[in-house]
Amino acid sequence: MNLTETTDEARDSAGLARSDDLAAALLTPEARRDPYPFYARMRREDPVHRSAQGIWYLTRYGDVEAALSDLRLSNDRDRMTRAYSALGGDLKAFSRLTDRLGRVMSNTDPPHHARLRKLANRAFTARRVEALRDGIQRIVDRLIDEAIAAGPTMDLIEAVASPLPMSVVCELFGIPSEDLPQVKTWFHRFGRLTEDIDKSEEAIEQYEEYLARLVRRRRADPGDDLISALVATQAQDDRLTDSELLSTCFVLITAGDETTTHLIGNGMLALLRHPDQLARLRADPALIRAAVEELARYDTPTQAIVRVVAEDIEIGGRTLREGELAYLFLAATNRDPERFEDPDRLDLTRPGNRHLSFGNGPHFCLGGPLAKLQTEVAVGTLVRRLPHLRPADGAVLDWRPNPLQRRLTALPLAY
Repeated sequence: MNLTETTDEARDSAGLARSDDLAAALLTPEARRDPYPFYARMRREDPVHRSAQGIWYLTRYGDVEAALSDLRLSNDRDRMTRAYSALGGDLKAFSRLTDRLGRVMSNTDPPHHARLRKLANRAFTARRVEALRDGIQRIVDRLIDEAIAAGPTMDLIEAVASPLPMSVVCELFGIPSEDLPQVKTWFHRFGRLTEDIDKSEEAIEQYEEYLARLVRRRRADPGDDLISALVATQAQDDRLTDSELLSTCFVLITAGDETTTHLIGNGMLALLRHPDQLARLRADPALIRAAVEELARYDTPTQAIVRVVAEDIEIGGRTLREGELAYLFLAATNRDPERFEDPDRLDLTRPGNRHLSFGNGPHFCLGGPLAKLQTEVAVGTLVRRLPHLRPADGAVLDWRPNPLQRRLTALPLAY
């Protein structure tokens, strides 16, 4: 195995040992390489931790599972904007984006959220998702064929994991193939919203204008796609307003792109680092569905999600005050030994695998089944078609500098 990590100025390995602020330790290069020892320390020493910035960090399974269903922890856009703005500095600038994204389904609370979710569920059905399986298989096979032809190595992120969800989204939502390069550029820009807020904001505005044009076309000439299905809900009870329709399209198209990309990337990396489990999957391809659940638990791309306290609440003996931000670390809960036996071990046949990688409660990820289906097809096909898949010689790994996400910049492989 030859998967080394970037040193990043000698790796600043003192972060875990010397930081007085456990939250600040998560910003160190060492934590970016492997955050899980840091989560273990947080669970052990201060599982409901208040950072120097005044943000709460929750890392225990029980606390986070309950918080995800507690309406005193809000996902409302306006509350979120005010909370980030109050913190000042870079986070104040970030509040512009929470405001700019508008009242999308994922940025609202019940009962408004429940109404939008019900309408989206009518269009985004399990049957519609499963019907994509054959198309996803064709896309995966084509991407692998192209990578092999370009050989003898490939960057899995660039060659397969990134173009796959974009192609699937275009098919599902009826986005013309000729528009794919521009849509991909927009996704690239606002997928890095913590790195360049100005470019992200500009990309969001251009993307919204594009979606508005697409909605107008579907209203005039509906097709067999998800945007047409959402447009059709406007004639039903509790119909979507034009603004809600646009924002619902935005969140459904956008939300699963990077998550799917890095579920595939993180998952393949985990298998390559655990050859016994990789061999197990090769010997029994029927394990793939359970394998995807375990890969999602083991190293989830969405490390944490954000809530704002709408009403004072006590968690773990600490009082979170109205207006404060709380980071719910899903990745930390997925390694909680109180919930999972031997949690740092990758086990593709793990029983009772109720991880929180896609959330829980009213905001459980609507696109989760599609992300898992794409990962199932992509990982299963890679394992089957490329039996000698391995890290490329001298492969160096680097992770994006965002503690709320776990995403590789590249994954160089040979086959």
